[in-house]
Amino acid sequence: MYAVKEEITEQVCVIARDFANLHIKPYVMQWDEAQEFPAHIFHKMGELGLMGVLVPEEYGGSGFGYAAYKVVIEEISKVCGSIGLSLAAHNSLCTNHILLFGNEDQKQKYLPRLASGEWIGAWGLTEANTGSDAGNMQCTAKKEGNNWALNGTKSWITHGKSGNVAVVVARTGEPRARNNATAFVVERGTPGFSAGKKENKLGMRASETAEMVFDNCIIPDENRLGEVGDGFKQSMQVLDGGRISIACLSLGIAKGAFEAAAKYSKERRQFDQPISNFQGISFKIADMTTEIDAAELLIMRACSLKDQHKKVTREAAMAKYYASEVAVKVANEAVQIFGGNGYTKEFPVEKFYRDAKLCTIGEGTSEIQKIVIARETLNKF
Repeated sequence: MYAVKEEITEQVCVIARDFANLHIKPYVMQWDEAQEFPAHIFHKMGELGLMGVLVPEEYGGSGFGYAAYKVVIEEISKVCGSIGLSLAAHNSLCTNHILLFGNEDQKQKYLPRLASGEWIGAWGLTEANTGSDAGNMQCTAKKEGNNWALNGTKSWITHGKSGNVAVVVARTGEPRARNNATAFVVERGTPGFSAGKKENKLGMRASETAEMVFDNCIIPDENRLGEVGDGFKQSMQVLDGGRISIACLSLGIAKGAFEAAAKYSKERRQFDQPISNFQGISFKIADMTTEIDAAELLIMRACSLKDQHKKVTREAAMAKYYASEVAVKVANEAVQIFGGNGYTKEFPVEKFYRDAKLCTIGEGTSEIQKIVIARETLNKF
């Protein structure tokens, strides 16, 4: 069984790597400069099964586990963090929320379209004034007969403008009260659901980030995911998987930056020799590859636990925290190794540098990860 899983993972790795090099790499800077979200690329990835990696085959997905999912996000992100981020958000947030908490009718209705890439998914938890303080969200849902009226704004939402369907977590109780939020599926085109401001970002510029605005948006109760009041608890479970996604994204960015820097250090010559011969550079290479390997081992542990359906809150937070910080450090050192060339857009490391920082912020900041890690660790004593 283990050999079969290894073979599948390797096949998926090759598919993702070839796709990234053929369909993404030639256009990376074009999309970045224009802040263009290339929706057609995600439809193509859907044809290869990359938009439903974790979705069971009965719902049109690939039916793979987190080991295969890791290499998909990693290989895409080695070429372009923006596409890796959007792929991760689609798979681990919107699609996975419906997979984990949708009823059979909801799964049959939405998962095949999401897994095939026909539809692109968004996930709405964050608000402008309630980022980490999600229990105090201002976007509300009020019951009106057999419907719910959604009002409010969700901010910094991946695919907030282009997503065909969104899972939205809205407050259905008092602020900061227990069990005060509920999750709903909202389709694009529903009256009262519109896109707000699209963000002009430092990095990840080809991954669309925008507001979702709800103005008396009427949602039937059949679009409610799970029980009333379970939205925040559901979100925490979804984020366990999402944090593994961001860890994989971070790993891909770190590897992309490292490989570019290592190759350049052997090609760039100063004082009649490659700069890799100098201790100042070789020690950077040593630190970078060691920390990348350490991050990958943390990710692999989290993936293994997730595939065994075990609790992974602590391990996912550790993987996300460490891998994201490593991505920033490695990208920074890569720019340093490239020297003046690293500061120009003619070479790839400046984009890795810009993209990496988001990994320490999205789906729970590094500071939030430390809180989670400490809490989960101290609970054992």
